[in-house]
Amino acid sequence: MSEGQELSGPDLATGISLADLADGGQIVGHSGGEAVLVVRRGDEVFAIGATCTHYGGPLAEGLVVGDTVRCPWHHACFNLRTGEAVKAPALNPVACYKVEREGDRVTVRGKIDPPKRHAEGPDTVVIVGAGAAGNAAAEELRRQGYGGRILLIGPEGGTPYDRPNLSKDYLAGTAPEEWIPLHPEDFYAERRIELVKAAAKAIDPKAKTVTLDDGRTLPYGALILATGAEPVRLPLPGADKPHVHLLRSLADSRSLVEKAKTSRRAVVIGASFIGLEAAAALRTRNLEVTVVAPEEHPLERVLGKEIGGFIRALHEEHGVTFQLGKKPKAITDGEVELESGERLAADLVVMGVGVRPRLALAQEAGLAVDNGVLVDEHLETSAAGIYAVGDVARWPDPWSGEKIRVEHWVVAERQGQAAARSILGHGEPFADAPFFWSQHYDVSINYVGHATKWDATEVHGSLADKSAVVAFRAGDRIAAVATVWRDKESLEAELAMERGDAAALEKAVAG
Repeated sequence: MSEGQELSGPDLATGISLADLADGGQIVGHSGGEAVLVVRRGDEVFAIGATCTHYGGPLAEGLVVGDTVRCPWHHACFNLRTGEAVKAPALNPVACYKVEREGDRVTVRGKIDPPKRHAEGPDTVVIVGAGAAGNAAAEELRRQGYGGRILLIGPEGGTPYDRPNLSKDYLAGTAPEEWIPLHPEDFYAERRIELVKAAAKAIDPKAKTVTLDDGRTLPYGALILATGAEPVRLPLPGADKPHVHLLRSLADSRSLVEKAKTSRRAVVIGASFIGLEAAAALRTRNLEVTVVAPEEHPLERVLGKEIGGFIRALHEEHGVTFQLGKKPKAITDGEVELESGERLAADLVVMGVGVRPRLALAQEAGLAVDNGVLVDEHLETSAAGIYAVGDVARWPDPWSGEKIRVEHWVVAERQGQAAARSILGHGEPFADAPFFWSQHYDVSINYVGHATKWDATEVHGSLADKSAVVAFRAGDRIAAVATVWRDKESLEAELAMERGDAAALEKAVAG
């Protein structure tokens, strides 16, 4: 998935002068034919691979925080001492290099093996859900040195995959399918992570068992619920016709790709992130695209009128037509009829009107549920030994002081990692600021925090120039921050929220 950077900067195998690297400074060079990032902190010098293993972001443009560096693109975090990916969305480590010092000379030669850990835990961890959160939890258990049995249960089968790409480059035809799996199948075999193709039908918290739809009953020492969410299909006449598509799974995206090859006109119902990303992807395939939604501005309920207007203009520049403030009434073989009486030609319809969390399993098991599975700061549910993560989890957010549920890929992965550490007895309260990104053509929007409502928005910079920071204010605090091509401010906002530092957040927003 990542693309290697061209080699530039000094030959670090030959060495550089320590005087050329200020305290807190960074230099990108190369050693052994690979790009290397060198970071100095006091008298210590670290050297790791210069490119993020998620989508190839340049780590030198990121943010150094303690012994870590955060990627500017999607906020993955790597340990400078070991190269390990300590925060999603990156799950693979970067190379870590040996740094030698002789007098004022610093050289980088040879790679350091990742540390070997050992962690005690229950005999078996069962993870229900093989999406972002479940996969991240399984990986983190092994990274921490857990040696027990791990079962990753998912009805789709196959290896976990990169869901965000399904509505972006893969749907647009600019990313091949071999990019979609998060890891090759042998990755899981090597780490003894058992991929179980099945659906969980029942959980017995007292007996500590999970019953599958194939009749098997599995015992567990700890259980992680990562059941995710399912897309909403509007109850419209014609909504079940074969040319009407949802977009959640790899199978959904494959089916949509095949239909797009023989289609000319598409109607996207819903101006959601999925809907708009699908619209952009279909325009890349040269389909005529119309977006129908009840809102006055796309994504207004999430990003406000300013960014909503910016996104609309961006899509219109690329040929998308909007029918806003309107609702569909019915779908026929070749049209979408609106409640207003208008008829839109469509040989392809994409329904992107949101998702709902899969809560039935938790409810039937007697777990506390309220707009999500309720969990504590360690992501443990009301039943001891059962954790919930990702789209189904509702957790206490330290920044807002509220219990929130967030449907973001990065949040799901980070919660999976945090739950794994909690199971092994060395987890910390989950305090990561919610983060997501959304891609529209050549424009990426990053969002940190969680604002379901706000009193005012402040735009710093210029949306028209595609360089802006937008703060969402609720009372006397900033609830969330959205940025357009302002990576540094987005990283600083995330860090400020994690630390509960309102003054630092104000500074990050102001630039």
